[in-house]
Amino acid sequence: MSRPRVGVAVLTMGTRPVELRALLDSVAEQREAAARIVVVGNGAPLPELPPGVVGVELERNLGVSGGRNVALRKLREEGGIDVLVDLDDDGLLIEADVISRVADMYEADPRLGIISFRIADETGFTARRHVPRLRVDDPMRGGEVTTFLGGGHALSMPMLDEIGGWPDEFFFTHEETDLAWRALDASWTIRYEPELVLQHPRTSPSRHAEFYRMTARNRVWLARRRLPALLVPLYLGTWILLTLARTRSASGLRAWFGGFFEGVRTACGTRRPIRWRTVGRMTALGRPPVI
Repeated sequence: MSRPRVGVAVLTMGTRPVELRALLDSVAEQREAAARIVVVGNGAPLPELPPGVVGVELERNLGVSGGRNVALRKLREEGGIDVLVDLDDDGLLIEADVISRVADMYEADPRLGIISFRIADETGFTARRHVPRLRVDDPMRGGEVTTFLGGGHALSMPMLDEIGGWPDEFFFTHEETDLAWRALDASWTIRYEPELVLQHPRTSPSRHAEFYRMTARNRVWLARRRLPALLVPLYLGTWILLTLARTRSASGLRAWFGGFFEGVRTACGTRRPIRWRTVGRMTALGRPPVI
């Protein structure tokens, strides 16, 4: 294929103007310039943006999924994009060759659907939860995987044209998995590339009631939407056991099971389960869709 044109999208809630400007400066300092840059204010006004950066202000917070779909639509309207790079607003590109290396990878492999960046703090440390596979002992081991990190990644626009965008209903949590499973089912490849780094402050995952509720609800929705019927109880049963083993908070468990039953009884969108061939491919890659 010809040299892919890379666009950048950033979603912000307006609470990190200093970090957002630093990120945009790091994008501007790339040796190969991004073809388009869009910043979406998700229910918040935007600060002054650098020249050439397109801003979109939303009246209300549409969540991660909804906000990223707005950015995707805006980039399509602007035109001239083959690859979309999504970046967290408090991240930073610490190397100047990220855009060029992304373009190189897509130029070399027209069936490359998704690249997952490595998330590392200012010391270079990558948390276990930021390694997109079950074996997390070595965050520097790249290769083909079955999911990707929301904080920093690249998406093929032809892939998105084929499989669709982010699941609006999810708001946040598990939206990457829904998109990843659709990509795998359409025979696109997902790669974890640890040399592509988004520097991000070290944080702990939120463990408030809303987090537990959304995590559980969306996991049920994910299973109902994407898994063959035989695997739905296996997948959800595994996660019930894991949640009981890992969660020490009684209020957290109440919120989680509240979200679980909300996911069972509410509409989850159109059901299009992945093929058994995709299940086999995921199993061969080390992560069968039962965990």
